[in-house]
Amino acid sequence: MDGNPKIVVVGAGAFGTALAAVAAAKEKADVTLLSRREEVAAECRRTGRNEAVLPGIELPAGLAFSADTAVLMDADIVLFAMPSQEQRAAAQSYGASIRTDATIVTCAKGMEQSTGRLLTDVLDEELPGHTIGVLSGPGFAADIAKGLPTAMVVAAADGDVAAELAGILSGPTFRLYPSADRIGVQLGGALKNVLAIACGIVEGAGLGDSARAALISRGLAEMSRFIAAKGGEGDTVRGLSGLGDLVLTATSHQSRNLRFGIALGRNGRSDGQGGELVEGAFAASVAARVAKDLGVDMPITEAVAAIIEGKLDVRTALEQLMSRPITQE
Repeated sequence: MDGNPKIVVVGAGAFGTALAAVAAAKEKADVTLLSRREEVAAECRRTGRNEAVLPGIELPAGLAFSADTAVLMDADIVLFAMPSQEQRAAAQSYGASIRTDATIVTCAKGMEQSTGRLLTDVLDEELPGHTIGVLSGPGFAADIAKGLPTAMVVAAADGDVAAELAGILSGPTFRLYPSADRIGVQLGGALKNVLAIACGIVEGAGLGDSARAALISRGLAEMSRFIAAKGGEGDTVRGLSGLGDLVLTATSHQSRNLRFGIALGRNGRSDGQGGELVEGAFAASVAARVAKDLGVDMPITEAVAAIIEGKLDVRTALEQLMSRPITQE
């Protein structure tokens, strides 16, 4: 991309705002945060903050705010920063305004619940002809927006495209590593949310740190098997989008998935409602279903899905996991 690229971040939630902030902080790109509502854009322009989602954080002076989809017509790079289950609808809504040669990057962590498809596959279908990438890894929105050191991954089918995106979007405190494994990077981001819920259940039920460590290690093995079965690289789980993101979300109470799991652990079971509030609740049921179709053994994921759906209580799930046949690690 010649000159200063034009970047539009679609979705003015916490993560979208944070990504727009670090991209604009470099002062080498023309960055616009696109909101669905003009009142949100107007308030950001007036105050220099997006107080509703990132309270107290000043945004770069060079960051533009808009609710007009016309800004997409000049964009070289478009970041889709809405939740995973909204990505298809967003592509359908904004697609006609996006330049045919623009690169699209999905920044959500999940799989489409209705189809079990990866988000890059969804966007490939809805936005044919575009280069589709994915941004994932360990990074809380508030930390990114505050300029705290953060490292994540950007993946594209073409490694050269991933490297170019990493160079454009990285900044002094925000480092992106390029990858050509779109499948592994996406599934790492989706499945770590499931495992974060599992670790929250362990904490909420008072099962101890040893149990958490066992879940993290055995959960990584599940992730690796699933990624390989889906055509990705199993070793990707050892990087930022797998182990790195899992350590963050399985140990920090900033994680919505961990907090949701803690509530489940304290209650001992789910009422079958409320899971829509966290990405991991979607991913658990989707991954369990797809894994069964692929013949991939994922006992932790299956247990989390069953607990969230109210089909299994925490004590019974633990008994089932601990009574599984002993096999080679």
